[in-house]
Amino acid sequence: MEKVERRLMEPISDFGMEKTHQAFNRFFHKFSARLQLILLHKGLVYALIGFLLGRAIILSEVLPFALPFFGAVLLMKRDKALLAGLSLIAGGMSLSVEISLLITISIIAFILLNRLSSTFIKDQVKVLPFVIFTTVALTRIGYFYVINSSLTVYDYMMAGIESGLSFILTLIFLQSIPLISARKYKQSLKIEEIICIMILLASVMTGLVGVSIQNLQLEHIFSRYIVLLFAFIGGSSIGCTVGVVTGLILSLANVGNLYHMSLLAFSGLLGGLLREGQKLGTAIGLLVGSVLISLYGQGSSDLMTTLIESMIAIVLFLLTPKAVTGRLAKHIPGTNEHAQEQQQYVRKIRDVTAHRVDQFSQVFHALSESFATFYDKDETNDEQRETDLFLSSITESTCQHCFKKEKCWVENFDKTYDLMQNIMHENRQNTYQNNMKLKKEFDRHCSKSAKVEEAIEQEINYFQANQKLKKEVKESRRLVAEQLLGVSNVMEDLSREIKRERENHFVQEEQILDALQNFGIEIVNVEIYSLEQGSVDIEMSIPYCNGHGECEKIIAPMLSDILDESIIVKTEECANYPNGYCHVSFGSAKKYRIETGVAHAAKGGGLVSGDSYSMIELGLGKYAVAISDGMGNGVRAHFESNETIKLLQKILQSGIEEKVAIKTINSILSLRTTDEIFSTLDLAIVDLQDGNSKFLKIGSTPSFVKRGDKIIRIQASNLPMGIIDDFDVDVVGEKLKAGDLLIMMSDGIFEGPKHVENYDLWMKRKISEIKTEDPQEVADLIMEEVIRTRSGKIEDDMTVVVSAIEHNTPKWASIPVSPKKIS
Repeated sequence: MEKVERRLMEPISDFGMEKTHQAFNRFFHKFSARLQLILLHKGLVYALIGFLLGRAIILSEVLPFALPFFGAVLLMKRDKALLAGLSLIAGGMSLSVEISLLITISIIAFILLNRLSSTFIKDQVKVLPFVIFTTVALTRIGYFYVINSSLTVYDYMMAGIESGLSFILTLIFLQSIPLISARKYKQSLKIEEIICIMILLASVMTGLVGVSIQNLQLEHIFSRYIVLLFAFIGGSSIGCTVGVVTGLILSLANVGNLYHMSLLAFSGLLGGLLREGQKLGTAIGLLVGSVLISLYGQGSSDLMTTLIESMIAIVLFLLTPKAVTGRLAKHIPGTNEHAQEQQQYVRKIRDVTAHRVDQFSQVFHALSESFATFYDKDETNDEQRETDLFLSSITESTCQHCFKKEKCWVENFDKTYDLMQNIMHENRQNTYQNNMKLKKEFDRHCSKSAKVEEAIEQEINYFQANQKLKKEVKESRRLVAEQLLGVSNVMEDLSREIKRERENHFVQEEQILDALQNFGIEIVNVEIYSLEQGSVDIEMSIPYCNGHGECEKIIAPMLSDILDESIIVKTEECANYPNGYCHVSFGSAKKYRIETGVAHAAKGGGLVSGDSYSMIELGLGKYAVAISDGMGNGVRAHFESNETIKLLQKILQSGIEEKVAIKTINSILSLRTTDEIFSTLDLAIVDLQDGNSKFLKIGSTPSFVKRGDKIIRIQASNLPMGIIDDFDVDVVGEKLKAGDLLIMMSDGIFEGPKHVENYDLWMKRKISEIKTEDPQEVADLIMEEVIRTRSGKIEDDMTVVVSAIEHNTPKWASIPVSPKKIS
C-alpha cells in the first residue's frame, strides 16, 4: 500500500511524460518496422526514387540520373528492375512525353548493350559504368540527330557531359543503393559512403525542382531538413559536407539556386557547432545561416520566403523521433551512439569469449570430479573386498575338492577365514615362516595345510604386484584430477579477468588532468584503468619530451602525491619525431624489491653443472627463486635440473597453484624415463606487497633467513622429484621483512664442508659471521668458505642464491600538488 501511495505522490507530469514517451517509442518501432517492410519488400522505395529521378534534370536538358539508377537496380535487385524502370518512365512523363520517350529508348538500348556485353565479359560490376556511358552517348547523339537533322559541336559536348555524369553516377549508385536497400546496416559508414548516400538523396530531391506550395519550394525545405539532420548527428564537418554536396547538385538543376549551396553549407557548419544545445541549437544555426546568406545573396526581397522554408524544415526536424536520429547516429563514425554501438559489439564478443572459457572451465572441472570419484571410495571396504577375492582364489584351487570342506567352511567358517587371512598378512610382511604358533595352529586346523600355504605364498606375489599397479593407477588418477582442477581454476580466473571492464573514472581523470596542467605540464590524454591501492594502472599521452624523462622525474612523483602512494613508470614509448606523442603507463610501486646474487661452480671446475637456478617474475606482485639439483653431475644431471626449472617457470606463470605445479612436474619426470634420474627442487615465492613467502622443498637442503643477528632455518622433508609418483608437498610459510637475506643452496654447498659433523650449525655460524649485506658478496663468501674447507677442491656441483629483501624506495620523491587527494 505504501508503494502505491508513494507512486501516487510522484509528480503527475513526470509520470505521464514517462508513460507517453514509452508508448510513443513502442508505436514508432512498430510503425517503422511495418513501413520498412512495405518500402523494401514491396519495392515502393525504388518506385519513389525512380519517379523523382525520372523528373531530375540538370543544366536545363541533361538527364544523367535515370539510366544509372536503372542499371544499378538491374544489377543488384533484378526483381525490382521492372518497377524501377516504369517509375523512371512515369517520372519523365510528369514533365513531358518527349523526356519519357527518351528515358524509355535509353532503357531499351541499355538492355540490349548489356546483354551483348555479358556474352563477352562476365564481371558485370566492372563493365556496367562503361555500358551506361556508351548507351547514354549513343542515345543522346541519336536524339540530337533526329531533332536537328544534323549534329553540332554543342550537341557532341552535351552528349559527352551527360554520358560522363552518368558514368560517375553509376559508380556512386553502386555504392549507395545497397546501403539504403539493406534491412540491416553495417556497423559504421565511411565518409565516402555518406557522401554517396547524400548524392543519391540530392539527386532524388532534384526531382522536386519546380514543385512548390504557396511559393515555397519543396527541394529547399527537404534539403535544409537533411542538412539539419546530419549536422545534429555528425557535427559541423558532416553537416558542412552534406550542405555542399546537396547545394551543388540542386544548383546544377536550377542555376537560380546557386546561392543555396552557400546557405546549406554555412547552415550545416553552424548547426554542427551548436549541436551541444540539442535540436534547438542546431535549428538556431540554420536560422542564422538562412538570414545571413539570404541578405547577402538576395537582399531582403525573398527573406521572408527563405525564413518560412527554414521554419518548416525546423518543424520537421523537431518532429523527427529520437529513435530515428539515434539509429542513424549508430552508423556515423565519431558520434557517441556509434562509440556505444562499437563498445556493445566489443562487450558482446567479450561475453561470448568469457562464456566459452567458462564452458571449458566447467568441462575441466567435471573431468576432475569424474577422475576424483575413482579414489574417493572407502579404502577399508576396498581392502576387505580384495582380501575376499584373494582367499576365494586360494580356496578354489585347494579347498574345493577337500573332504573336510563342509567342516571348515560351513561349521567353522570364522576360524578358517581368520587363520587364512592371518597367513596372508604374515606372507605379505615376509614373517610367516617365523610365526611358529600360527603355523602349528593352522596345521591342526587344516588337513592340507602345506598345500594351502604353498598356494598362498605363490599367489601373494601376484596379489602384491596387482595392488601396486592399482595404487599407481589410483595415484595417477588423483594427479590428473588435481591437474584438471588446476586448469579449471586458471580458466575460471581468466574468464573473470575477461569480464572485468575498464572502470569509469571520468572525475578522477579530470582531476589528474587539471592538477598536472595547472602545474604547467601539457597532457594530451589520461586514461585510468584501476585506482585500487597497490594496483594502480594509469595511461597517459604527452607531447614529445625530447628524452628529458619528464614522466619519471615529474609526472610520476606528482601522481604519487595525488594518489597518496608510490607511483612509478611501468612502460614508456617515446615519440620518434618532435610533433609526435609519448605514451606512458604508470603503476603502483611494490612495497618490497628483491636483489639477488648467485655463485655457482661445476664439479672439478668443469663447464657444465648439474645444478640449475632461476629468478621468475610471476606477475600480480610475486617473485620466485628456484634451485634444482640433478642427480649426479655432468650433462645429464644438468638436463634434468634445467628441464625441471623450465617446466616450473612455464606452469607457475600460467597461474596454476604451486602444489599442483610441482606434482605435475614430478609426474612428468616420473613418466618420461625408466632410468633412475631424479632432481631436487628448492622453491621460494615472495609476495612483494606484504612480504609473505612460501617455501616448497622437494629433496632439497635447508634454506636460511638472516635477520640481523638472528638466523632462521627453513626445512621440509620430501623425497627428490621423480622417485615416487605420489607425495605430499610440504609448504612452509615465513613472513620476510626489509633487510632480510634469504640464502638458498644446493647440497654441494650445504654438505660441502669437510670434517664437519653438523652442517646445520656450521652454516648458521658462517652466515652470522658475514658482515656485508650485499647479496652477491654474501654468495661469493659462502662458496669461498666451503671450497676452502676442501683445500680448494670442488667435490660436487655448487650453487648458492642470495636474495636481499629491501624497501622499494622510488628514485624520485613525490612532488606536492595540492592538499586535495583523488578519491
